[in-house]
Amino acid sequence: MIIYYLIVTLHFIVCAALIVIVLLQAGKSGGMAGLFGGGGSDQIFSAPSGMAFIKKVTVACAVIFMVTSLTLTLMSSRMSMQSVINQVSNIPMAATPQQPK
Repeated sequence: MIIYYLIVTLHFIVCAALIVIVLLQAGKSGGMAGLFGGGGSDQIFSAPSGMAFIKKVTVACAVIFMVTSLTLTLMSSRMSMQSVINQVSNIPMAATPQQPK
């Protein structure tokens, strides 16, 4: 059970890192940014070596994200987790009082 929570924590960290890394990447001057003159020369990772590094980090984070997603899916399906609806239906209900005639 502790492994499950460690993987969930790793999954959240990788999700946040992936979002930040994708936002830091330089655009290709396409789409809406290219229409209005966006994607200028003052980009953080505009050097070829920087792009190679950021692409490798993005691929690594994407692979870790996929692996943790699949692992969490398999682990949660194997755990005997019941639905909330099933838990409520198993609770015995008190007898309802009879209406006087």
